This record gives sequence, C-alpha cells and structure tokens, in this order.
Amino acid sequence: MSAARSYLFVPADRPERIAKALGSGADAVIVDLEDAVAPDAKDTARTQLQAWLAGADARPVVVRVNAADTAWFAADLALCTHALVAAVMLPKAERMADVQRVAALGRPVLPLVETAAGIDQLRAVAAVPGVQRLVFGSVDFQLDLGIDGEGEELLFFRSQIVLASRLAQLQPPVDGVSVAIDDAAQLQHDSDRARRLGFGAKLCIHPRQVAAVNAAFTPTEQAVQWARRVLQMAETSGGAAVALEGKMIDKPVILRARAILARVGA
Repeated sequence: MSAARSYLFVPADRPERIAKALGSGADAVIVDLEDAVAPDAKDTARTQLQAWLAGADARPVVVRVNAADTAWFAADLALCTHALVAAVMLPKAERMADVQRVAALGRPVLPLVETAAGIDQLRAVAAVPGVQRLVFGSVDFQLDLGIDGEGEELLFFRSQIVLASRLAQLQPPVDGVSVAIDDAAQLQHDSDRARRLGFGAKLCIHPRQVAAVNAAFTPTEQAVQWARRVLQMAETSGGAAVALEGKMIDKPVILRARAILARVGA
C-alpha cells in the first residue's frame, strides 16, 4: 500500500468526531490524547477512546500519546496495544530510549520532531527499528527556538528531516500543519513547498484541508503519462540512448519515472 499523504487530527475527548474524520478522505486519522486535550481531561479522554475502539464502528487509527516525560504516558501506551491502533505518534521525540519504548508495542512509530533536542537527535531517533516516518511539528518547533516565520526560516530544519529519513530508509517525512484553515492559497503553497523539499505527506487540522493535501502529494495525470512514456521508451530501446522531449533517458530519469508510478499504484 502507498504511504499516507494526509494525516487528520481529531481530539480524543470528542469521539463523535472520529467517524467524521474517517469519512473525510484523509489517508490516516490521528486521535489526539496530547495537545487537543486539557490536562484535567486526559484520563477521561483515554477512557472515551478506549470505548470507541471497542465499538462496532471502530476502524484503524493513529494515536498521538502524551510525551514520555508526562504522568499520562504509561497509560497511553497501554491503550495503544489495542489491535485497531495502527500506529503511535510520539510527541517531543528526543531520546532513542523513549522511541524504543513505543516501538516495543509492535506498532509503527511516528516520532514528532518539534524541539531543538529533537533535531539534534534526528538520526538516532530515525534509526530506531519500528520507526515508520518522521513528522515535523513545525509550530511547536518555532516556539522552542524563538523562530518567527514558517518559510525560509525553517528550510534548514525541514531539509535535515528529509535527509535523516532518507539515510534511515524511512518513508518520506510528514510536514507540519497549516494553521490558517480557510486560506486555500496558503495551504496549497505550504503543501507544494513540502513536496518539493522531499516530504511525502502533511498534517491536517480540519477536514477542509484534506482534499488539497491529498492532491498536492499525488502525481498529476501529466506526470503519470510522462513516466509511462519514459518506461515504454526505455524498454523498447534495447539499451540504446534515447531522448524524450529533448532530454536523455538515463538511469536517474527511469528511477524517477518508476517512483511516480509507484506513488499512484501503477
């Protein structure tokens, strides 16, 4: 199965919203026990999520647990042994030991990189067996470092996450949220930038963002047709040098074509 393009957050203490999120078209739904839930509601939210997972309409979801240094972490992990928890998102991922503790559940781990320490430990975190892909918590990261800006101010750090993901042979990483829910142009800009930098998906905070994010991380029909022509010409050339649209078809071009078709399941 192709890697998810969109991850939609839904609060764990609003279980009635989970079904709507699952019907939004998002490739994955993250039921959030962390930032979306007030401290005095953590235990209730966990109980509500547990009840939903036991219900007749439950489907696989990702669960964002509370950070490893909180009082709720151990109970959150116990919940994540449920068969319908498809993956676990670990916030404030900074230490190998914390990631290893989550990975021991036997679920894919999505470390959320959102601090200076997380960036400093990127390669160590990415190398833990069981990590599926890295996730950039861009909003909290800006707060941690005192950065004012979402664009070029974070370019270096985004590129570091892409590099660490590739070195660890993980799925392409997931970019952070776009906080302006009703700004379609900004969402398109943010998604296109993430794709160009090497990200493969994006976090969403509202169902209205899902369709645009999915489209941004799906090859266009023009790209798919180009990839098919490349592979067809490479196959029929018998190893001879050929050109398409004035450009030589060599091994990197062929590999790019194969990657495009793999993303659409062709």
